[in-house]
Amino acid sequence: MLLYNVGVTMMPSESKKQSKTPTDNSNVGVFSSDEDLAAVCKRLRRDIVTMIGKAGSGHPGGSLSAVEIVVTLYWKVLHHKPADPAWPDRDRFILSKGHAAPVIYAALAECGYFPKSELDTLRKIDSHLQGHADRTSTPGVEMSSGSLGQGLSFAVGAALAGRLDSQSWHVYALLSDGECDEGQTWEAAMSAAMFKVDNLTAIVDKNSIQLSGFTKDIMNLDPLNKKFESLGWHVIEIDGHDLKQVLDALERARTVKGRPTVIIAHTVKGKGVSFMENNVDFHGKAPNPEQLEQALKELA
Repeated sequence: MLLYNVGVTMMPSESKKQSKTPTDNSNVGVFSSDEDLAAVCKRLRRDIVTMIGKAGSGHPGGSLSAVEIVVTLYWKVLHHKPADPAWPDRDRFILSKGHAAPVIYAALAECGYFPKSELDTLRKIDSHLQGHADRTSTPGVEMSSGSLGQGLSFAVGAALAGRLDSQSWHVYALLSDGECDEGQTWEAAMSAAMFKVDNLTAIVDKNSIQLSGFTKDIMNLDPLNKKFESLGWHVIEIDGHDLKQVLDALERARTVKGRPTVIIAHTVKGKGVSFMENNVDFHGKAPNPEQLEQALKELA
Protein backbone atom coordinates (compact mmCIF):
# COMPACT_ATOMS: atom_id res chain seq x y z
CA MET A 1 0.00 0.00 0.00
CA LEU A 2 1.42 3.37 -1.00
CA LEU A 3 1.22 5.88 1.80
CA TYR A 4 1.70 9.58 1.65
CA ASN A 5 1.68 12.43 4.17
CA VAL A 6 1.04 15.56 6.03
CA GLY A 7 0.92 18.95 4.56
CA VAL A 8 0.23 22.54 5.33
CA THR A 9 -3.21 24.06 4.76
CA MET A 10 -2.18 26.91 2.52
CA MET A 11 -3.96 30.22 2.87
CA PRO A 12 -4.27 32.52 -0.15
CA SER A 13 -1.74 34.94 1.33
CA GLU A 14 0.79 32.13 1.54
CA SER A 15 0.76 31.20 -2.13
CA LYS A 16 3.72 33.40 -2.99
CA LYS A 17 5.80 31.91 -0.20
CA GLN A 18 4.93 28.43 -1.38
CA SER A 19 6.09 29.02 -4.95
CA LYS A 20 8.95 26.55 -4.54
CA THR A 21 6.58 23.66 -3.86
CA PRO A 22 6.92 21.00 -6.58
CA THR A 23 3.80 20.14 -8.53
CA ASP A 24 4.67 16.46 -8.85
CA ASN A 25 6.89 13.73 -7.44
CA SER A 26 9.32 13.65 -10.35
CA ASN A 27 12.24 15.05 -8.35
CA VAL A 28 12.00 12.33 -5.69
CA GLY A 29 13.50 9.32 -7.38
CA VAL A 30 14.29 7.39 -4.21
CA PHE A 31 10.95 7.74 -2.41
CA SER A 32 9.17 4.40 -2.12
CA SER A 33 7.26 2.65 0.64
CA ASP A 34 9.09 -0.55 -0.33
CA GLU A 35 12.57 0.84 0.33
CA ASP A 36 14.99 -0.55 2.90
CA LEU A 37 14.10 1.73 5.77
CA ALA A 38 17.46 1.24 7.46
CA ALA A 39 19.11 2.69 4.35
CA VAL A 40 16.68 5.60 4.37
CA CYS A 41 17.50 6.26 8.02
CA LYS A 42 21.20 6.40 7.22
CA ARG A 43 20.58 8.87 4.39
CA LEU A 44 18.52 11.09 6.64
CA ARG A 45 21.19 11.04 9.33
CA ARG A 46 23.77 12.11 6.76
CA ASP A 47 21.49 14.91 5.59
CA ILE A 48 20.87 16.06 9.18
CA VAL A 49 24.53 16.39 10.17
CA THR A 50 25.43 17.88 6.78
CA MET A 51 22.79 20.61 6.82
CA ILE A 52 23.50 21.53 10.44
CA GLY A 53 27.25 21.51 9.80
CA LYS A 54 26.84 23.80 6.79
CA ALA A 55 24.51 26.10 8.71
CA GLY A 56 26.91 26.30 11.64
CA SER A 57 24.02 25.99 14.08
CA GLY A 58 21.12 23.72 14.88
CA HIS A 59 20.08 20.77 17.01
CA PRO A 60 21.64 17.49 15.88
CA GLY A 61 21.06 15.40 19.03
CA GLY A 62 17.27 15.37 19.09
CA SER A 63 17.04 15.23 15.30
CA LEU A 64 19.17 12.10 15.13
CA SER A 65 17.29 10.38 17.96
CA ALA A 66 13.97 10.68 16.10
CA VAL A 67 15.04 9.35 12.70
CA GLU A 68 13.48 5.87 12.90
CA ILE A 69 10.22 7.33 14.19
CA VAL A 70 9.96 9.91 11.41
CA VAL A 71 11.02 7.50 8.64
CA THR A 72 8.49 4.89 9.73
CA LEU A 73 5.75 7.50 9.80
CA TYR A 74 6.47 8.99 6.39
CA TRP A 75 7.32 5.76 4.57
CA LYS A 76 4.87 3.30 6.13
CA VAL A 77 2.12 4.92 8.18
CA LEU A 78 1.06 8.43 7.20
CA HIS A 79 -1.41 8.98 4.41
CA HIS A 80 0.10 11.91 2.54
CA LYS A 81 0.80 13.30 -0.90
CA PRO A 82 4.06 15.18 -1.49
CA ALA A 83 2.59 16.61 -4.69
CA ASP A 84 -0.42 17.93 -2.76
CA PRO A 85 0.62 19.03 0.75
CA ALA A 86 -2.85 20.37 1.50
CA TRP A 87 -4.64 17.15 0.50
CA PRO A 88 -7.74 17.20 2.76
CA ASP A 89 -7.59 13.48 3.61
CA ARG A 90 -3.96 13.54 4.76
CA ASP A 91 -2.96 12.41 8.22
CA ARG A 92 -1.58 15.25 10.32
CA PHE A 93 1.95 15.07 11.75
CA ILE A 94 2.72 17.62 14.45
CA LEU A 95 6.38 18.17 15.29
CA SER A 96 6.05 19.50 18.82
CA LYS A 97 9.81 19.28 19.45
CA GLY A 98 10.32 21.99 16.88
CA HIS A 99 14.07 22.37 17.41
CA ALA A 100 14.40 18.95 15.72
CA ALA A 101 13.28 20.54 12.45
CA PRO A 102 16.24 19.06 10.51
CA VAL A 103 14.76 15.56 10.80
CA ILE A 104 11.44 16.60 9.28
CA TYR A 105 13.17 18.70 6.61
CA ALA A 106 15.29 15.72 5.63
CA ALA A 107 12.21 13.49 5.43
CA LEU A 108 10.14 16.01 3.49
CA ALA A 109 12.92 16.56 0.97
CA GLU A 110 13.46 12.82 0.57
CA CYS A 111 9.74 12.35 -0.07
CA GLY A 112 9.64 15.17 -2.60
CA TYR A 113 7.95 18.11 -0.91
CA PHE A 114 10.84 20.27 -2.07
CA PRO A 115 14.23 19.57 -3.76
CA LYS A 116 16.93 18.04 -1.56
CA SER A 117 19.33 20.76 -2.69
CA GLU A 118 17.37 23.19 -0.52
CA LEU A 119 18.58 21.43 2.62
CA ASP A 120 21.78 23.45 2.16
CA THR A 121 19.78 26.61 2.95
CA LEU A 122 18.95 25.62 6.54
CA ARG A 123 18.79 28.68 8.82
CA LYS A 124 19.82 31.07 6.06
CA ILE A 125 18.12 34.41 5.38
CA ASP A 126 15.06 34.02 3.11
CA SER A 127 15.19 30.22 3.33
CA HIS A 128 11.92 28.44 4.04
CA LEU A 129 13.89 26.01 6.22
CA GLN A 130 14.09 27.94 9.46
CA GLY A 131 15.59 26.78 12.74
CA HIS A 132 12.11 25.85 13.89
CA ALA A 133 9.53 24.62 11.41
CA ASP A 134 7.21 27.27 9.94
CA ARG A 135 3.88 26.16 8.47
CA THR A 136 3.50 29.40 6.49
CA SER A 137 6.61 28.83 4.40
CA THR A 138 7.61 25.15 4.39
CA PRO A 139 5.62 22.66 2.29
CA GLY A 140 4.49 19.72 4.40
CA VAL A 141 4.67 21.39 7.82
CA GLU A 142 1.44 21.39 9.87
CA MET A 143 2.37 23.60 12.84
CA SER A 144 4.77 26.46 13.40
CA SER A 145 6.91 25.67 16.40
CA GLY A 146 9.24 27.41 18.77
CA SER A 147 8.10 27.31 22.36
CA LEU A 148 8.06 23.75 23.60
CA GLY A 149 4.96 22.17 25.13
CA GLN A 150 2.41 23.48 22.63
CA GLY A 151 2.35 20.63 20.13
CA LEU A 152 0.17 18.22 22.05
CA SER A 153 -2.48 20.92 22.60
CA PHE A 154 -2.44 21.67 18.87
CA ALA A 155 -2.70 17.96 18.08
CA VAL A 156 -5.67 17.49 20.43
CA GLY A 157 -7.43 20.39 18.74
CA ALA A 158 -6.73 19.01 15.28
CA ALA A 159 -7.96 15.55 16.26
CA LEU A 160 -11.15 16.95 17.79
CA ALA A 161 -11.76 19.00 14.64
CA GLY A 162 -11.37 15.88 12.52
CA ARG A 163 -13.82 13.99 14.68
CA LEU A 164 -16.36 16.82 14.59
CA ASP A 165 -16.13 16.80 10.80
CA SER A 166 -16.44 12.99 10.65
CA GLN A 167 -13.02 12.67 9.02
CA SER A 168 -11.03 9.43 9.01
CA TRP A 169 -7.53 10.93 9.12
CA HIS A 170 -5.31 10.45 12.17
CA VAL A 171 -3.14 12.92 14.08
CA TYR A 172 0.39 12.09 15.24
CA ALA A 173 2.39 14.35 17.57
CA LEU A 174 6.10 13.91 18.26
CA LEU A 175 7.14 15.26 21.65
CA SER A 176 10.48 15.47 23.41
CA ASP A 177 10.81 14.12 26.92
CA GLY A 178 12.21 17.48 28.03
CA GLU A 179 9.06 19.31 27.01
CA CYS A 180 7.06 16.99 29.24
CA ASP A 181 8.30 19.33 31.99
CA GLU A 182 5.76 21.81 30.63
CA GLY A 183 2.41 22.06 32.39
CA GLN A 184 0.64 22.66 29.09
CA THR A 185 1.64 19.18 27.95
CA TRP A 186 -0.24 17.64 30.86
CA GLU A 187 -3.28 19.88 30.43
CA ALA A 188 -3.46 18.65 26.84
CA ALA A 189 -2.97 15.05 27.98
CA MET A 190 -5.85 15.37 30.44
CA SER A 191 -8.09 16.89 27.77
CA ALA A 192 -7.29 14.17 25.24
CA ALA A 193 -8.22 11.47 27.74
CA MET A 194 -11.29 13.31 29.00
CA PHE A 195 -12.70 13.65 25.49
CA LYS A 196 -11.61 10.16 24.41
CA VAL A 197 -9.60 11.46 21.46
CA ASP A 198 -8.78 8.10 19.91
CA ASN A 199 -7.73 9.53 16.54
CA LEU A 200 -4.61 10.91 18.24
CA THR A 201 -1.27 9.21 18.80
CA ALA A 202 1.47 10.96 20.75
CA ILE A 203 5.05 9.76 20.49
CA VAL A 204 7.54 10.78 23.18
CA ASP A 205 11.15 10.73 21.98
CA LYS A 206 12.60 9.67 25.33
CA ASN A 207 16.30 10.27 24.74
CA SER A 208 16.81 11.33 28.38
CA ILE A 209 18.68 14.58 27.60
CA GLN A 210 17.40 18.13 27.33
CA LEU A 211 19.02 21.52 26.79
CA SER A 212 21.33 21.65 29.79
CA GLY A 213 21.59 18.12 31.10
CA PHE A 214 20.01 14.75 31.71
CA THR A 215 16.25 14.83 32.27
CA LYS A 216 16.54 12.76 35.46
CA ASP A 217 18.65 15.53 37.01
CA ILE A 218 16.57 18.47 35.81
CA MET A 219 13.01 17.19 36.24
CA ASN A 220 12.64 13.47 36.76
CA LEU A 221 9.46 12.37 34.93
CA ASP A 222 9.72 8.67 35.64
CA PRO A 223 7.66 6.61 35.66
CA LEU A 224 6.40 8.40 32.56
CA ASN A 225 4.25 5.44 31.51
CA LYS A 226 2.34 5.49 34.81
CA LYS A 227 1.65 9.20 34.51
CA PHE A 228 -0.02 8.76 31.13
CA GLU A 229 -1.83 5.62 32.26
CA SER A 230 -3.22 7.43 35.30
CA LEU A 231 -4.80 10.00 33.01
CA GLY A 232 -6.48 7.33 30.89
CA TRP A 233 -4.08 6.96 27.95
CA HIS A 234 -3.21 3.68 26.27
CA VAL A 235 0.57 3.35 26.66
CA ILE A 236 3.02 1.45 24.46
CA GLU A 237 6.75 1.37 25.24
CA ILE A 238 9.33 0.52 22.58
CA ASP A 239 12.93 0.76 21.49
CA GLY A 240 12.65 3.84 19.30
CA HIS A 241 15.48 2.71 17.04
CA ASP A 242 13.97 -0.69 16.25
CA LEU A 243 12.08 -0.13 13.01
CA LYS A 244 9.85 -3.17 13.49
CA GLN A 245 8.87 -2.10 17.00
CA VAL A 246 8.16 1.44 15.81
CA LEU A 247 5.96 0.22 12.95
CA ASP A 248 4.10 -2.30 15.11
CA ALA A 249 3.41 0.34 17.76
CA LEU A 250 2.15 2.92 15.27
CA GLU A 251 -0.12 0.39 13.59
CA ARG A 252 -1.50 -0.81 16.93
CA ALA A 253 -2.11 2.75 18.07
CA ARG A 254 -4.38 3.39 15.13
CA THR A 255 -6.68 0.54 16.21
CA VAL A 256 -7.18 1.69 19.81
CA LYS A 257 -10.69 2.99 20.43
CA GLY A 258 -12.10 5.14 23.20
CA ARG A 259 -8.87 6.76 24.37
CA PRO A 260 -5.69 8.34 23.01
CA THR A 261 -2.45 6.40 22.69
CA VAL A 262 1.07 7.44 23.63
CA ILE A 263 4.14 5.61 22.39
CA ILE A 264 7.11 6.08 24.71
CA ALA A 265 10.10 5.53 22.43
CA HIS A 266 13.36 4.95 24.26
CA THR A 267 16.07 6.47 22.10
CA VAL A 268 19.68 7.67 22.17
CA LYS A 269 20.40 11.37 21.78
CA GLY A 270 22.69 11.84 18.77
CA LYS A 271 22.09 8.27 17.56
CA GLY A 272 24.49 7.10 14.85
CA VAL A 273 27.37 9.48 15.51
CA SER A 274 29.70 8.20 18.23
CA PHE A 275 30.80 11.53 19.69
CA MET A 276 27.25 12.91 19.71
CA GLU A 277 25.57 9.94 21.38
CA ASN A 278 24.41 10.72 24.93
CA ASN A 279 26.42 13.96 24.75
CA VAL A 280 24.63 16.96 26.22
CA ASP A 281 26.88 19.32 24.23
CA PHE A 282 25.27 18.27 20.96
CA HIS A 283 21.73 19.10 21.99
CA GLY A 284 22.14 22.39 20.16
CA LYS A 285 25.66 22.57 18.72
CA ALA A 286 26.71 22.08 15.12
CA PRO A 287 29.68 19.86 14.26
CA ASN A 288 32.79 21.67 13.09
CA PRO A 289 34.28 20.66 9.70
CA GLU A 290 36.49 17.95 11.21
CA GLN A 291 33.61 16.54 13.27
CA LEU A 292 31.31 16.62 10.25
CA GLU A 293 33.85 14.64 8.24
CA GLN A 294 34.07 12.05 11.01
CA ALA A 295 30.29 11.85 11.35
CA LEU A 296 29.84 11.25 7.63
CA LYS A 297 32.47 8.50 7.71
CA GLU A 298 30.61 6.78 10.52
CA LEU A 299 27.34 7.09 8.59
CA ALA A 300 28.76 5.86 5.28
